[in-house]
Amino acid sequence: MKSRAAYFGVFTALALILSYVEMLIPINFGIPGAKLGLANLIIVIVLYKTDWKEALLLSVVRVVLAGFIFGNMFSILYSLAGGVLSLAVQALLKKQGSFSVTGVSIAGGVSHNIGQLIVAMIVVETYQVGYYLPVLLIAGVLTGLLIGIISGEVLKRIRQIDLTME
Repeated sequence: MKSRAAYFGVFTALALILSYVEMLIPINFGIPGAKLGLANLIIVIVLYKTDWKEALLLSVVRVVLAGFIFGNMFSILYSLAGGVLSLAVQALLKKQGSFSVTGVSIAGGVSHNIGQLIVAMIVVETYQVGYYLPVLLIAGVLTGLLIGIISGEVLKRIRQIDLTME
């Protein structure tokens, strides 16, 4: 018998481990808070192997736990905004069916950055942070591309494994 809680625990642990690994990678994009988004690899896999509700729950749980362990309340706020918008866009594009895993991931990377930028505009009460948009769009495309390629390869290799959380 499959255990929904066991799958969810494994995915949460993997996402948290990737969040931690990402903290250890000294990559500076020149943009405050910009990261590779390694934990989104797990979110994309869960989106494709289960459904959007499981992916949303995993995303929120991962953001909150990672924020308390590795960050602060602002990091949670920014990550939640980006994560929820990103997952909504990804789920819609996946459902539409005309985008590859990589395309869905790229859209997720871009929308994640847009969600965080919207929160930044609200928090600092100025639209001037919008000047980061072109750089954030490029960063979202590049990181989304990387995560999408890796996700696609993982999904090919686990195609026969049924991860539905029933």
